[in-house]
Amino acid sequence: MRIAVIGGGAAGFFSAIAAKENRLDSHVTIFEKSQKVLSKVKVSGGGRCNVTNGTTSISELAKGYPRGEKQLKKAFSVFSTTDTWKWFESRGVELYTQDDNRVFPKSDNSQSIVDCLMAETNQLGIDLQLGAGVSSIKSASDKLELQFQGETESRTFDKVIIATGGSPSKKGFDWLEHLGHKIEVPVPSLFTFNMPTEPIKELMGVVVANAMVNIQGTKLKSQGPLLITHWGMSGPAILKLSAFGARILSELGYKFKAQVNWAGEPNNELVLENVRDIIEQNPKKLLSNVRPFGLPERMWLFLLTRSEISSTKKWSELSKKDLNKLVNTLTNDEYQVSGKTTFKEEFVTCGGISLESVNFKTMESKACPNLYFAGEILDVDGITGGYNFQAAWTTGFIAGKLN
Repeated sequence: MRIAVIGGGAAGFFSAIAAKENRLDSHVTIFEKSQKVLSKVKVSGGGRCNVTNGTTSISELAKGYPRGEKQLKKAFSVFSTTDTWKWFESRGVELYTQDDNRVFPKSDNSQSIVDCLMAETNQLGIDLQLGAGVSSIKSASDKLELQFQGETESRTFDKVIIATGGSPSKKGFDWLEHLGHKIEVPVPSLFTFNMPTEPIKELMGVVVANAMVNIQGTKLKSQGPLLITHWGMSGPAILKLSAFGARILSELGYKFKAQVNWAGEPNNELVLENVRDIIEQNPKKLLSNVRPFGLPERMWLFLLTRSEISSTKKWSELSKKDLNKLVNTLTNDEYQVSGKTTFKEEFVTCGGISLESVNFKTMESKACPNLYFAGEILDVDGITGGYNFQAAWTTGFIAGKLN
């Protein structure tokens, strides 16, 4: 059996390995159009590679996918985060879980993951062809014909797995739309918010551990760590919002108001109570010296300025007007967002091959027999924290069964 895997990324390698292990007598080739493989694995997690997430509950894990939650829930029962852990550890790559549930190799070096995948493909005798871009696919009786860029003759395969990753434009899916697949228009997911006119950028590097953020005029909201950057806001709370709101924020042209609750407490009365307790316990102390809700010093001083309250005031000197202003700033702070920043090396898209076009039990195309999909080419994407790699390992493993 001749099997072609198109795409030399995480899903491509994993599906090729699974295919060869399931059919040891087959000939498996990975075709990669560029001169580099596993480049996203190499740069992810700041060069450490966030292999998966530490969540072992399938229903909890599935909630991390704005698109594909229902389909992945079933797929994870075949290959879950626990299976990913066992797979890499059984091949000599030790993993560990951080406090935030992200899983990394103990080496803290993505090269460990790259080397492991490369070693497996070499050991199994999987061919790897670089600079081999596929321009079209044709179904010919029970086989598939691939046309490669720069070649006049097509090549025939029994099974083909497509794992080419996301594409920034719908045009990148034309060659698959022609085969009868429905394409969901791709838009960016997992991006940071640009705030060119907001002075909060001066606090770049400050992290608020538990902020609540929502987008005005929508039902979008999230909670978690928020990072101030030199262009605006980032961190898990923002990235999660960008993932779940990918289509809505695209329709808004990335111009909207973000409301931030710095206290991480939705009940304003409780926030007011907390501040009153501070006044009672620290009447003679300066505002600058007692920070509520564990806020970082620079953030606290910034919020006082934003509330037009002097940091040299004593807590007992706060007027009723000051108190109301302060609570409002802590719970209902507004920022104008104008644009986004995506990380080109790690970009994730919402969109791709519609889930309606794929049988998730096998990852086979419903439009074209013997053609399978794996990874981000599908309209599946996760929040930050190892979710996207887990989807790649799971869909790659199932596609590689070639059922």
